[in-house]
Amino acid sequence: MTTQSNAADPTVAFQGKKILITGGLGFIGSNLALQLAKAGAQITVVDSLIPQYGGNLRNLHDAPPGITVNIADVRDRFSLRYLIRGHDFLFNLAGQTSHMDSMTDPFTDLDINATAQLSILEACREYNPEIEVVFASTRQIYGRPQYLPVDEKHPIKPVDVNGVNKVAGEQFHILYQNVYGLRTRVLRLTNTYGPRMRIKDARQTFLGVWIKQLLAGQPIEVWGGTQLRDFNYVDDVVAAMLEVASTPATLGEAYNLGSEERISLRELAELLIKVAGQGSFTVREFPAERKKIDIGDYYSDSGKVHAVLGWQPVVPLADGLSRTVEFFRQNLQHYS
Repeated sequence: MTTQSNAADPTVAFQGKKILITGGLGFIGSNLALQLAKAGAQITVVDSLIPQYGGNLRNLHDAPPGITVNIADVRDRFSLRYLIRGHDFLFNLAGQTSHMDSMTDPFTDLDINATAQLSILEACREYNPEIEVVFASTRQIYGRPQYLPVDEKHPIKPVDVNGVNKVAGEQFHILYQNVYGLRTRVLRLTNTYGPRMRIKDARQTFLGVWIKQLLAGQPIEVWGGTQLRDFNYVDDVVAAMLEVASTPATLGEAYNLGSEERISLRELAELLIKVAGQGSFTVREFPAERKKIDIGDYYSDSGKVHAVLGWQPVVPLADGLSRTVEFFRQNLQHYS
């Protein structure tokens, strides 16, 4: 994999701009906010701080000037009507990410990942129709791959409630671009990892739990182990979001993010232990309730976004894992 930088600094277009980030105290949102603040943007971060989700005040405890935090829920239509006004860009990252939670509490997932998305778009249409919008979707919408790597033409057949509702959320965004001319675009994320991700449980990513177990001196528990995956370091994902948001050619489109580094879960555990210099792992069968919604091998084809923007991940997996482990080694008490 190449380690060269992307051609241009994607933050330049945001200097002096007003940015709204839903889910902004979460993993990706906080990393995005910090990058934008360095670029001289004025950022309003919106987060509900509901304990089951990814928000954590620690994520922005050392934030530079330019970031305002607003504790609000995207399900509150009246707050959205107020918050959406006057902003140049909206990075719509708020969501319920747990696949298992979506199966045990499908109506909450529906409220956050579908109904609230419609409310956000209605607020944009009525109060700020010129705002540039990026919606964070997920690889989960494709379900079990019919072919690999998965490109944007792959059939959409989600295997859980979360995937169905994320399909609705992204289709609302594309519909509002097609019908009302809202300036929306969609990124379908694969396994994103890095500093500030949720590690206390697997609601966001299994890799976070692995890191917590490793640093606590516990063996990593690998389910299955042969499944192939691709991973993106959070800085690469943030760069893609900024490039997509500031490029008119992306309007009304959906793009996969992924990596050409494909690795089995067993090999991932071995690599994580190697870069951390500690730990061990055990392999077990998938729990029955998780096996029903497991998608097997999955990795993305990012050719479409590369063709339009030249984007590609520049942080190799081993380097990203090393940076992530070191961050949590120094900050474990704030995240576990």
